[in-house]
Amino acid sequence: MAARDVYHNAVKTALIKDGWKVTADPLTLKFSTRYKLQIDLAAEALVAAEKDHQFIAVEVKSFLAPSTVSEFHAALGQFINYRIALRLKEPQRVLYLAVPLETYEEFFPEEVVRLSVQENAVKLIVFDPDLEEVTKWIS
Repeated sequence: MAARDVYHNAVKTALIKDGWKVTADPLTLKFSTRYKLQIDLAAEALVAAEKDHQFIAVEVKSFLAPSTVSEFHAALGQFINYRIALRLKEPQRVLYLAVPLETYEEFFPEEVVRLSVQENAVKLIVFDPDLEEVTKWIS
């Protein structure tokens, strides 16, 4: 199993506080005996008004390494690959990238980052790691 992100449990707690039921930790997508992917979390929520379920997968990133740019490049590539894998294995599930509030406020407004997120249709969960709460859902 891959190492968990330092904020893994904070995001898991934040999702639960936000009304989500965590259904996999991690969500494993197996393609062959040699190739599988593990997305940090899977969750579901009942949407009362629609009497339907929403299914999500969440990849957690801390952005604590010395190079935020390098971490963003890796996270974006991983997000794109995971979204393709979900389309093949669990097409009902929507993928989100979970990022800390401070990183979102300080790094994500950069033009190249903002345009990369927009052009690649990256859905974001912004979370406060200290309060272990979701502060924004960005689709």
